[in-house]
Amino acid sequence: MTTTVSAPDEAPPAPAEKPPKRRRRPTLPYLLLIPAIVLELAVHVIPMLTGIWMSLRELTQFHIRDWSGAPFIGLDNYKVSLDFNSATGKELLHSFWITVAYTALVVALCWAIGLMAAVLLQRPFRGRAILRTLFLTPYALPVYAAVITWSFLLQRDTGALNHVLVDQLHLVNDRPFWLIGGNSFYSLVLTMVWKQWPFAFLCLMAGLQSVPQDLYEAAYMDGAGFWRRLRAVTLPMLRPVNQVLLLVLFLWTFNDFNTPYVLFGKSAPDQADLISIHIYESSFVTWNFGLGSAMSVCLLVFLSIVSGLYLFFTRKARADA
Repeated sequence: MTTTVSAPDEAPPAPAEKPPKRRRRPTLPYLLLIPAIVLELAVHVIPMLTGIWMSLRELTQFHIRDWSGAPFIGLDNYKVSLDFNSATGKELLHSFWITVAYTALVVALCWAIGLMAAVLLQRPFRGRAILRTLFLTPYALPVYAAVITWSFLLQRDTGALNHVLVDQLHLVNDRPFWLIGGNSFYSLVLTMVWKQWPFAFLCLMAGLQSVPQDLYEAAYMDGAGFWRRLRAVTLPMLRPVNQVLLLVLFLWTFNDFNTPYVLFGKSAPDQADLISIHIYESSFVTWNFGLGSAMSVCLLVFLSIVSGLYLFFTRKARADA
């Protein structure tokens, strides 16, 4: 008897897997970025590249009519600017050191006054809202209105400052000059600090809102006084705010042009010759736009290096902590 063994039925072939559909990336976010990119190019990138191009040209009053055809001179403008043995280099170096001293004083005073005001107004009391509003008034005023007001206050014969010092308090016999000579530097610092410290106050006051009150209570229970709590609790907790605040104040102050220009006019005294005013005079007074552009590029490189080093070391210190 013969038995027949039937072959097992073959399994049907597996259906071919469909390739996964590629998800289409949304285009709306990129479309929304286009206006910001266009404005950034128009306001910052293109003028910066144009300034670099101008710094490589002999763009003086003789070529201003056809400025695009000014002769190419390479790095000669940079050599003249950075030659500190020449008159141009010495004047630029003099303006640089004045700007460094001016920036250090303004940033330190703005931060110290802002911190003191923020700490004093941290706890609620009657009239705190009114004081906060008054403290923010200098920052809310237009720059030109505030500086013009200070220029009237600092006038020698009709200014309110000399009226108080000479006529009311009799602290000095002769009316000092505040807008020329050696006093011009301190007048510039005073005006800038009055105008800028409310910004530091606003940032530090916002940073103090995130500090837990439990830390102050624990420090108080351990016998820590006001200065000890400030040094051990407030300043460490404000470190992230201070890192950004000091950098912003440094950049704003070092680049400040409106305050000295409105306070002194087109030509600032030698003791208050900030680098921004010096570059303006080199460009628009002597009509040497190539040399002024080279100075501006050097200033940009300096500020970029300082900002990069500051961010590097602050991040390193934060990582180590």
